[in-house]
Amino acid sequence: MATKPFDPTFKALVDTGPDDWPVLAGQPRAPAEVIDADVGTVSGAADKVLRVHAAEPYLLHLEFVSGHDAAGLPGLLHLRNTLLGHRHTLRARSVAVLLRPGSDSPALTGELTRQFAGEIPYVVFRYQTIRVWQLSPEPLLVGGLGTLPLAPISAVTEADLPGIIGRMEARLGGRKRRRQANTLWAATYILMGLRWSPALAAQLLRGLMSMKESATYQAILEEGEALGIAKGQAQGAVAEAKKLLLLQGSNRFGPPDARTQSALERIDDLARLEELSVRLLHVESWQELLGPPRRRNGRRPRS
Repeated sequence: MATKPFDPTFKALVDTGPDDWPVLAGQPRAPAEVIDADVGTVSGAADKVLRVHAAEPYLLHLEFVSGHDAAGLPGLLHLRNTLLGHRHTLRARSVAVLLRPGSDSPALTGELTRQFAGEIPYVVFRYQTIRVWQLSPEPLLVGGLGTLPLAPISAVTEADLPGIIGRMEARLGGRKRRRQANTLWAATYILMGLRWSPALAAQLLRGLMSMKESATYQAILEEGEALGIAKGQAQGAVAEAKKLLLLQGSNRFGPPDARTQSALERIDDLARLEELSVRLLHVESWQELLGPPRRRNGRRPRS
């Protein structure tokens, strides 16, 4: 859904171990194959769709989410679930794989209902939500290779990472798996960037991504480079906006005290900083700038 820049990563992971994804969703392991994810409508294609050859065959519909627009996800899951089931004449399980806490939303309850007031729901759609940062790393480390790169962004601390990477290396070592290992290490590097600093990821993975014969590996690394550039540009814009706000505010109100300085440093949203820069012209102090806006009658809105 919101992870189009991560498409090469998840294409590689699902292609590497299609049988591993039903297990991640809590279903018995069964042979699975990647099928066309296009649903032929303006809703576009699902992220990944597997045909699972279980005793009762079904479709596993996966949406990988890293952005902040998850509130609209249940409706999209329902639409794509219905269209995929109709197209392939199979029942479909829909799973949203949330990659970081910032992609979560109170709207992701696991159930979508639609009803008229005073009437029973005419639609009840249930889906599964996997919050990767809440997963125990152990099943990922001993499970299939297709989900192994999720381990460093599961329920682990920074202190756990060297041991996690060491166990991954033990599984991916050996010349027979070298090409596959390159792809999985590249995917690990990209996914670690969702939670950990690029410097830490590079330090932990140094020497593990030296071979570059895989086209998928190259695509993932190019994707990572592009994401890194975009992230750096965004961080630079935020830093510049903070600097400008601080200069303008200091000129108008005097230097901020430590509490105000700390509050300013915690703001990482560029739109919020731009809003404050405009609002600065209409307030009389740092406290008023950072507090809730006044109504037109001069009173603050009740909380």
